[in-house]
Amino acid sequence: MCVVFVVLPNQVPNSSPTAASASSDIYGSAVLDACEQIKARMAPIASEHNFDSFAKLANACYMARIDLSAHGFYITPELDFDWKTGKGNPFKYYTYGAAFAEVEIDTLTGDFHTRAANVILDLGYSLNPAIDVGQIEGAFIQGLGWVALEELKWGDAAHKWIPPGCLYTCGPGSYKIPSMNDVPFKFNVSLLKGHPNVKAIHSSKAVGEPPFFLASAVFFAIKDAITAARAEVGCNDWFPLDNPATPERIRMACLDEFTAPFISSDFHPKLSV
Repeated sequence: MCVVFVVLPNQVPNSSPTAASASSDIYGSAVLDACEQIKARMAPIASEHNFDSFAKLANACYMARIDLSAHGFYITPELDFDWKTGKGNPFKYYTYGAAFAEVEIDTLTGDFHTRAANVILDLGYSLNPAIDVGQIEGAFIQGLGWVALEELKWGDAAHKWIPPGCLYTCGPGSYKIPSMNDVPFKFNVSLLKGHPNVKAIHSSKAVGEPPFFLASAVFFAIKDAITAARAEVGCNDWFPLDNPATPERIRMACLDEFTAPFISSDFHPKLSV
């Protein structure tokens, strides 16, 4: 029997990190290269006999002293990006997606809930839909933390107990990441079907990072909700909303008789403590 082992990148020389789905695109194509080499060696033996199983073919090749191991290598073609001029092709292909989010905000506390989120991704012919959907869900929730929860606060001269320029939100006691309570009440993820990607292994597409930014749908839904709340008090002017849209920022953006004595319509929160 011919068995192909995929070894971890830190055990293979001249390898790249498994970032941005490199383990699928690069290492999958390298494995395919190795398999094609072995297949080419086995072809003459296969043409001479009528084997009724692959195991018998592999055994015959072994007895004929055919090398049943191979070193596969793959380099992504058609990349010619010039970092100095900013021109060229930095990627072989692109992953596309879209998201819709529905949120509900509490105008008195600034708290919010994502009532529904619908995400669709073009992943070509998915290698494993169960894994890919999990990657999409995880990236979306991580992105939700980025746009609505994970606020970085830095020390300034007015707060002597934190040295100026030092990060205050540097631990779990002050830096908030998404929890189960932040997952959309209705979370639908679907994959575009019938559109193979001929530029990658088995017509698939990378999935690791692209869904992350789709969580910006939550951010803009929050801003739309704030816009509706401001319209109810007769304020239709443009207003800033910085990322992340934390409950404090949501509350202060919802103009009413409680916030009016303290802020203007173009209020920007401080990024320091």
